[in-house]
Amino acid sequence: MVFRRLIKGNIEWDRLESVMREFARRYGEDELRVEFLEANNWLSTPCVVNDRWFVKVISDQHTLVHTLITTGRNLGALSSGRMRFFEHVGTPFEMAEQELHATQTMHEIGANVPEPIEAFEHDGLGVLVVEYLLDFSTLSELQDESVERFAPELFASLARIHDIGLSHGDLRAENVLIADDELYLIDATNVREDSIEEARAYDLACALAALEPHTGARVAIDAAAKSYTVGDLLAAREFLDFVNMRPDHDFDAAGLKGEIEKDADEAGSPASTAR
Repeated sequence: MVFRRLIKGNIEWDRLESVMREFARRYGEDELRVEFLEANNWLSTPCVVNDRWFVKVISDQHTLVHTLITTGRNLGALSSGRMRFFEHVGTPFEMAEQELHATQTMHEIGANVPEPIEAFEHDGLGVLVVEYLLDFSTLSELQDESVERFAPELFASLARIHDIGLSHGDLRAENVLIADDELYLIDATNVREDSIEEARAYDLACALAALEPHTGARVAIDAAAKSYTVGDLLAAREFLDFVNMRPDHDFDAAGLKGEIEKDADEAGSPASTAR
């Protein structure tokens, strides 16, 4: 229980109140309606302000948890014979800034993300502010037929990010939102620039892992094939066992591998050129 309290990074109430007072000053708001949300990934204390802004408050404990998770993922990548590609952050403000920068870049290229607003530091805490999406559902909350309908769009959005040399780094069903019948990506993380190709293959593996429980392996692979080559899928295949080790993914890795190998055999070239 003590460890659980540590990794959840609880922030003292008076510090949260101080952040909200600073928020009201910065945004010229006389009154704030603040709804704190349950944080499943323990990397921030999230809240919704005035049904307009989504705010993440990040503490030193959250940064420590990010470092521990990043170290574990990098060790997993190394154990899979891959370079480590997740990037550490130094401070809560740096963590907020990096997510803001990733969101801004995706927004600039036309990828659907909540509108990025700002990151600022207050009382040693990092604060990220983005648009709040009303009436959204996560991918995992949709009916399976709806997940199948949005699957090609998920891969198209991911490919758009990959085409400009970026990766998401933390793609899972909870980080894919549907609002007003549109798909949005959230919670992009930071990866090493010298390992971007492997990070993109990891993204693709994570997307397949998020879809497979809802669509089955064949449908997920067919949706991915609209935006990616067999070579890309073979690169993603190498990360499926690694992704399957994560507690936030539960999928049929063997089924996905088998369908990818079947496509590679039919293409007659397992070493198909990647994008």
